[in-house]
Amino acid sequence: MKSQRAELVAETAITLLAERGMRGLTHRAVDETAGLPPGSTSNLARTRSALLELALERLTELEVAAFEEIFGAAEPSGPSGPSGSGALDALAEMMARVLWVQLTVDRRRTVARYELALEANRRPELRKVYDEAGGRFRDPAVALLAAAGSPDPVRHGRQMVAFGEGVMFDAIVGAGVQPTLDDLRLGIGELLRGMLG
Repeated sequence: MKSQRAELVAETAITLLAERGMRGLTHRAVDETAGLPPGSTSNLARTRSALLELALERLTELEVAAFEEIFGAAEPSGPSGPSGSGALDALAEMMARVLWVQLTVDRRRTVARYELALEANRRPELRKVYDEAGGRFRDPAVALLAAAGSPDPVRHGRQMVAFGEGVMFDAIVGAGVQPTLDDLRLGIGELLRGMLG
């Protein structure tokens, strides 16, 4: 993030997106909610597109930090080659905990991301930023599964991300039931065993 003011504006925009939806996010609402003088948000992000991009940039920073523990496992110091049952269980545990945080502690950010995802379908300039941000999650997932011994890490990495996205969407905006941490652990473990054997 560029400055503390930019971080405050972006964090406030994320909160407004989660609480009020896309229509509730205005420059004025950000100023009022953040306790900033009128016009402060407009000085930082002149257009609505600029404000949305600022919120998405901050959201991506926060989510990358939340996933850092998992992605670190794909570094050279992580697993190299096929993993045993214990390694798969540890990987499933880490991934389940990250999803659990997204569904509970960071639920606000997950809801805001869905608002931005829908808006990106209507705004090509935001779609580009959103897709680039998505690469910051898909590429490490591929590396993580390659390090765990996947015979097809690109396909498996995409499937892992799609599984996580589906679980979160169903729990937050779908008709599904909020999964427990044990549910997540079990589902991810089964997915990993299916991929990695």
